[in-house]
Amino acid sequence: MNSLITGFILTGAGLVGVLIGLEVYRKNMHIWLWSYLTRRPVRRRDDQLTHVIFAFCDHFEPQWGGADYETESQRVDRWCEEYPKLAAKHRDADGCPPRHSFFYPEEEYREEHLARLADLCRDGFGEIEIHLHHDRDTAEGLRDKITGFLDTLDTTHGAVAKDSRQGTYQFAFIHGNWALDNSRKDGRWCGVNNELAVLADLGCYVDMTLPSAPSDTQTRKINSIYYAKGRNGCSKSHDTGIDVEVGRPESGDLMILQGPLCLNWRDRKYGLLPRIENSDIRASSPPTPERVDLWVDCAIHVKGRPQWRFVKIHTHGTQEGDIDSLLGNPVDDMFSYLEENYNDGQKYALHYVSAREMFNIVKAAEAGETGDPGLYRDYRIQPPAYLRKSEDQVDTVSEVNRSEVNQC
Repeated sequence: MNSLITGFILTGAGLVGVLIGLEVYRKNMHIWLWSYLTRRPVRRRDDQLTHVIFAFCDHFEPQWGGADYETESQRVDRWCEEYPKLAAKHRDADGCPPRHSFFYPEEEYREEHLARLADLCRDGFGEIEIHLHHDRDTAEGLRDKITGFLDTLDTTHGAVAKDSRQGTYQFAFIHGNWALDNSRKDGRWCGVNNELAVLADLGCYVDMTLPSAPSDTQTRKINSIYYAKGRNGCSKSHDTGIDVEVGRPESGDLMILQGPLCLNWRDRKYGLLPRIENSDIRASSPPTPERVDLWVDCAIHVKGRPQWRFVKIHTHGTQEGDIDSLLGNPVDDMFSYLEENYNDGQKYALHYVSAREMFNIVKAAEAGETGDPGLYRDYRIQPPAYLRKSEDQVDTVSEVNRSEVNQC
């Protein structure tokens, strides 16, 4: 009898092991799980103020799902009307409201939509960056798409940062379908090997695509800020790289700035398997306090400056099923939780930043700057023209609200 019971137990354990193994491979966790399990935790020091630098990056796709013009316009209008009301209720340690970084798809460009977003950003609630979906492309095709879009954003909207000395474009980037550097196994949704070098040559200063789990485009390297170097004829060159480090010269082609990726042991599938925490915000994955704590605990930082923690989360802001959450109570409550728990001025200080500002603070840490990271929002890349508005210009937003927002 004992041997029979033992046999049942071993068989059950074996089945559970098989199920776990299948789930690991189905969710492509085998790519990054070892990096997660062997990563050394970063402890917060009680004698130092920990700064939480928080960026909300949006794969902003008004035409998502093949929407008609009326629907896509309604999506943009809703963001421009409702987000300022939500963001204006919140402030960080610098007096700034949350910044929403709109990574707008090149292939979905409409002048009127970008004009509305530019007005929203001009009032202090975000910035515009570049998103791109492409398939079976070439390096030449990629250059044409990005160059044309940069020219349009600059000449029509003044919405591209420029190098003050050379006048060349500077932009942050998110790749559509997660397939940066042709990283999908089936070769779809990119086609450009050595895409990192092409993007860098066009003026891209940081990629913020990752994490992409459970996609097979996810890299082995996780919870990191690092430099990746493209390899001629090769894909997924950003699978590894050199950490950005205090006092170390920059290297490679492109900085990769990742968002949090870990396992959420408090939320388990079938009560056994922890779910993947990939810093994606949507109605089905609301930003609960437990998730916020996980993001901070991932302690993404510049090597040698652990007291500055970078939290980059992402969303697809124009998908109908998610807009109510993104412009409603779930995100409102998330901001409140951040301010109540990570902005006491003794243990933590909170800084709401755009993608550009986050990059600048990373560069300040790399250069050895210390103190308040909020001082370095414009450290390397200056704001584009549409954010440097002259004082005599007036918009539809009240000047009282504008002065409150722009004080930071």
